[in-house]
Amino acid sequence: MNYLELFGTLVGLVYLWLEYRASIYLWLACIIMPAIYLVVYYQAGLYADFGINVYYLIASVYGWIVWSRGRKKHDAQQEEKEIPITRMPFRKYFPLTVVFVLCWVFIAWILIKWTDSSVPWTDSFTTALGVIAMWMLARKYVEQWWAWMIVDWVCCALYIYKELYFTSALYGVYAIVAFFGWRKWLSLMRTGSRTENE
Repeated sequence: MNYLELFGTLVGLVYLWLEYRASIYLWLACIIMPAIYLVVYYQAGLYADFGINVYYLIASVYGWIVWSRGRKKHDAQQEEKEIPITRMPFRKYFPLTVVFVLCWVFIAWILIKWTDSSVPWTDSFTTALGVIAMWMLARKYVEQWWAWMIVDWVCCALYIYKELYFTSALYGVYAIVAFFGWRKWLSLMRTGSRTENE
């Protein structure tokens, strides 16, 4: 399991680098990594994290489609257009908060009632916020980085508790790089620069 966890960590670092660059290829890494962590989390008894990786696989396909659609040429004379990095509209905050709270409570209830999870509320918190953050990433909202920072710091502590030390270290790196990713995306948004897809 340690080797599998280590491989998942390495794929996660590649994913993080691609997300930092706002590269469309992050979605390929985002398909491989959940497949690995389905096994890791199940063995560790992190059932909500196991479940969200199924969602991540589906959301990655959605993200690839959304980002790819923005890159299509309208005709042979036009250059490919990227889906732009933007701020999330204020009107979306309330419904997303409601979805987060409902997901958190519902997932915690499932874990308490149907599993032997020793950390149902923490596991469900990161899972519910991850659902929201993944959707924000697919829409290319710059605020997605803040959602991921919260997820990353909580996961870092949770995985230390669960003795998943490689994974904990990965999420610690995620949390630090997320701050710089947020700054880079802000810069790309303000300058209107094309994202890096090479």
